[in-house]
Amino acid sequence: MSSNAPTLAGAGHPDPKTGDRRGATLAFAVQGVSVAAVYTTVPAVTEHLKLTPLLTTAMMVAVALTAGGGSFLGLAAIRRAGPVATMRGAMLTAAATLVLIGRAPDEATVICAYVLFGLAIGALDVGVNTRAAEIERAYGRSVFGSFYTAWSVGGVVAALLTAGAARLEWPVADGLTLQAGIVLLLVCFVRTHALSAPRAPSGPAVEPSLGRRLWVRLIPFGLVLLVVYVVESTVSAWSTVYLRQTLSASLTVAPLAYAAYQAGTVIGRATADRLVQNLGTTSVVRMAALLAAGALAALAAAPNWPLAVLAAGAAGLGVSVLAPLCLASAARLSPAASEAVLARLNLFNYVGVITGGALSGVLGSTGHFRLAYAVPAALVVLVPASARHFTRPSSPPRKENVPRTL
Repeated sequence: MSSNAPTLAGAGHPDPKTGDRRGATLAFAVQGVSVAAVYTTVPAVTEHLKLTPLLTTAMMVAVALTAGGGSFLGLAAIRRAGPVATMRGAMLTAAATLVLIGRAPDEATVICAYVLFGLAIGALDVGVNTRAAEIERAYGRSVFGSFYTAWSVGGVVAALLTAGAARLEWPVADGLTLQAGIVLLLVCFVRTHALSAPRAPSGPAVEPSLGRRLWVRLIPFGLVLLVVYVVESTVSAWSTVYLRQTLSASLTVAPLAYAAYQAGTVIGRATADRLVQNLGTTSVVRMAALLAAGALAALAAAPNWPLAVLAAGAAGLGVSVLAPLCLASAARLSPAASEAVLARLNLFNYVGVITGGALSGVLGSTGHFRLAYAVPAALVVLVPASARHFTRPSSPPRKENVPRTL
């Protein structure tokens, strides 16, 4: 946290960490809404513009690729303007691209819109995770899970809105415009909080040297994050299409698998911080991985859409805690350069998204969506082997060094 932040603390004054945490929570919710709005409308956009399955797959891969680039753009923006300004700019860009995707008149326009969305979401991703790592250090205990809970709540709301818009037979443009309006509303609330800068530099900015040993220590976290986002992209990007094409669900019902998945992540992430305190990070990671593997196997074998929706919810419950615990543990490897660590760790994130999205899209376009969920189930079984590398905050909460006089 900034060295200036504690000046607000003291008797009769709110803890500045509270405002910081509230603003970061809203930013995570914006990211959840934006991602869900894009992924759950893929079938509607595809049918509206009469896109081929191969082009749809290529667009989802393009989103992941550009998000990787957006992560490094976000890193550059954080170093120049700080994570809060970076988050705000990325959120406004995401809102604009939602409208553009919905109202795109042709293939070229919608491809450009998806690419721009990827850049925005990548920049937002590194911004919110950097901010979350700083706030967790200020609290001295696990709070990362609460931020990702907000991400998942946003995803549930957006998925249900997509289903509702389809039920009312709204054009996809109107549904995505509504989602963009929600994003803009949340951005306005973020602006009302006087968020402190993460660190107040006393001289020219100098990038800390991360060293080769640190990157070796990052490998276990990167591999876990890769597996997590193979699962995430497979469920998020393609569960709606899976229900629509393989299980013959309607456009109204198809987004419910994504909603159930995100509902499961809400429950998992809402309890993650307490579970870490009671059971330890290693045990939580192992239990979550085994639950996710079983749920994905059930999703692959689901005979109808109601069972697929339940399995998606269980998968979300298991997978949900892995990413926040992974990012939090990695950020603690070098607190002075957490934004650089997280930006580079995000490469594993987007490799996983690309791998999962492309593999699922190719298998789906050839009529083998069930196999697309069986493969990630086998990968998740490997996650417990890396659990011993996960840590939790060990230092007690820091007291604000401010005279308590009035």
